[in-house]
Amino acid sequence: MTHAARVRLCEVGPRDGFQFERTPIDTATKVRALRELAAAGLPRIQATSFVHAGRVPQMADAEAVAEAVLGIPGPEWSALALNLRGVERALSAGFRCVDLSIATNESHARDNVGRTVEQGVDEAEVMLRAALDGGCRVQLGLQTVFGYAQTGDTPLELVTGIVRRFAGYPLESLSLADTTGRAGPEEIRRTVEAVAGAAPGVELVLHLHDTRGLGLVNIATAHALGVTRFDTAFGGLGGCPFIPGATGNVATEDACWLFERMGLHTGVDRSAVAQVSRRLSSVLGRPLPGRLWSLDA
Repeated sequence: MTHAARVRLCEVGPRDGFQFERTPIDTATKVRALRELAAAGLPRIQATSFVHAGRVPQMADAEAVAEAVLGIPGPEWSALALNLRGVERALSAGFRCVDLSIATNESHARDNVGRTVEQGVDEAEVMLRAALDGGCRVQLGLQTVFGYAQTGDTPLELVTGIVRRFAGYPLESLSLADTTGRAGPEEIRRTVEAVAGAAPGVELVLHLHDTRGLGLVNIATAHALGVTRFDTAFGGLGGCPFIPGATGNVATEDACWLFERMGLHTGVDRSAVAQVSRRLSSVLGRPLPGRLWSLDA
């Protein structure tokens, strides 16, 4: 595959980042961050998720956030939904791009939602049809693709089987998540090539956590394979409340720096993103895990 001169980042900090924080983040703070991230040129922003407020209290204001930001021009706004009710809420709130996310590892599926992978896939088909019928573009996300309890304990054959099941649907994109940060370059290569072969013509997105410090290495590896879309989070926020030890996503500032050094265009004002990160660091009362947000003054 040839290297594209432009890459596209999806900012997931307002969802994947905020949901992981124990310090309450009020709606006004979220909306300000979202407005500033939009102004910084992020082409796509995952603004919130429609999930059970009892399990993820930080997302209890999803409708209020949607009302405040969906009219802001610039980025493509998306929201995460994990069940049919979440899809219905996202549609009602006005989203026209919905991100679905399902387990691909049996242990993770059991621990996270108390069901089998097959049951989750069956529900995802119902969710997908509902979102499409509602006029939404749909990204299908696959969780723990590169491992859950240990690297490689998610069978690649299971992943590609799920991908083939959905390849006939008009997916906007297909996201592969390294939820626990276990992937290395070889796992990235093997999985990207296999999934691309199972769903030809469907755009791939990588959602990489930096738990073991290989996030940027894995991004560079995937880009060399032709992937041009990546999820990142300002300041390196993120994780998963249901996966002990899972740390943040690759920081948006760090990914922008990498692509700039590679001579590639993101269209993102890295300094403006860093300002958002510094403000959130003050709100949370701790430094964020990204490398460049505090340096990019």
